[in-house]
Amino acid sequence: MSARIVPGASAAAASGPEHVTEPVAYDAILLASFGGPEGQDDVIPFLRNVTRGRGIPDERLEEVAHHYRAFGGISPINAQNRELKAALEAELAGRGIDLPVLWGNRNWDPYLREALTEADARGFRTLIAIATSAYSSYSSCRQYREDFAIALDETGLGGTITIDKVRQFFDHPGFVQPFIDGVGKALADVRERFEGIDPTREIEVLFTTHSIPSADAERSGPASRGFGPDGAYAAQHRAVAEVVMLAAAGASDVPWQLVYQSRSGPPSQPWLEPDINDAIAELPAKGVKAVVIVPLGFVSDHMEVMWDLDNEALESCAEHDLFGVRVPTPGVDPSYVAGLVDLVLERVNGTPVAERPAVTGLGPWYDVCRPGCCENVRLGFKPALSGIAP
Repeated sequence: MSARIVPGASAAAASGPEHVTEPVAYDAILLASFGGPEGQDDVIPFLRNVTRGRGIPDERLEEVAHHYRAFGGISPINAQNRELKAALEAELAGRGIDLPVLWGNRNWDPYLREALTEADARGFRTLIAIATSAYSSYSSCRQYREDFAIALDETGLGGTITIDKVRQFFDHPGFVQPFIDGVGKALADVRERFEGIDPTREIEVLFTTHSIPSADAERSGPASRGFGPDGAYAAQHRAVAEVVMLAAAGASDVPWQLVYQSRSGPPSQPWLEPDINDAIAELPAKGVKAVVIVPLGFVSDHMEVMWDLDNEALESCAEHDLFGVRVPTPGVDPSYVAGLVDLVLERVNGTPVAERPAVTGLGPWYDVCRPGCCENVRLGFKPALSGIAP
């Protein structure tokens, strides 16, 4: 395999191994997130950033803006990332690890380019990135990698700074354990509320994640793995859901399904289904009395969780005379924060694959994304870091 086939990578990752087992002396961690508005005047400019290149007029963006306007134009995601950054810094300090944490967003201040400018000013040259998204798809992995490439180009730091990225952590125990704990507690609360309820018929667990275009889902993950029509994205969620149901207290006999939410594409474009609200509407006919909603695709309680689940999905439960309870996201759960640091240390130490934890048979996932992974069908391949071209 020829050298330097992974652009913008450390020397250890540059030749494109699936798992990097050579230690790397990183200078800092780059916490990369989606970003969100922090006031009413920010909402439309933020949504323009999110939808750039799609030609969506402001009138249509305003239809989405009411979600943010209902919260004063403030997305909770930036505050959550400040908390996560502080939690990571505390975890690192507690372990005696000297790695500063920089934070940059794809769609709002502080932008990735600002984080890279800060890195350059502080003399940091080799960064390890954590994206606040656990699964494989264009929007949850490759788009971050493309934006890393764009930020290096915009700042002129492409020949100065390298950026590696931790593996997708959907099945890392640090990410999964908070869901196991949450499902167990939610089921216990339901049983306490409904004495004598039959969990095998009258409770249903809905694991929910962001819907994506079906064509993008099909191309998620490397094609060589043969994940089927919904790709690695759906396969990863199903595998983690199975683990959660087997591990959560009292969950092993409770029915469950994987559902989707937050669709934003035109009706003519197929997206992953079923929608969570449609799934809820079908439950009374099955004799279900209580619904446990698990935001398995999300790392924190940002707008898609607070609006689409706490507002719309729980309203759907009430409309159909169902008791609904929503499980927390990992947020800054100590298991999750420690797990993210462990993922960084895998690359710092060059941990052998056999020693890397993964709770499903799909992982541990790749350190360096494979060729053609997670193509955007509409836009095709753009330059991206932390993976083999295209």
